[in-house]
Amino acid sequence: MNATSGFCLLVDDSLLVRKIARKIFTRLSFEVDEAENGQIALDKCQSRMPDVVLLDWNMPVMDGLEFLKSLRRTEGGRGPAVIFCTTETDVEHIQKALANGANEYLMKPFDQESLIAKLDLVFFRK
Repeated sequence: MNATSGFCLLVDDSLLVRKIARKIFTRLSFEVDEAENGQIALDKCQSRMPDVVLLDWNMPVMDGLEFLKSLRRTEGGRGPAVIFCTTETDVEHIQKALANGANEYLMKPFDQESLIAKLDLVFFRK
């Protein structure tokens, strides 16, 4: 790692969510890149693997769960901490995300404090 806290990839089809998350991660000294769907995110991961991925569930082209499964099968794809960030609130969705390799789960809407708490958890566990 360099002088930043790491490299974060924000994967969400909502420009507003990406903008809010970018502000938070930038304040935390992360280098940030963005993708509006899972396929673009997967392509970016093949070029440069992030340290952390903030991942939406419902997106066009490739949804978050398909991205996560593909990421974890990619060389080096077990490394990034993945935080699912979605409006899906049922336990089945949470269990499915965690069973397929998500490290944590964050409900939308989120704020800086809840995101930092999840980051602390995933990096503490590493």
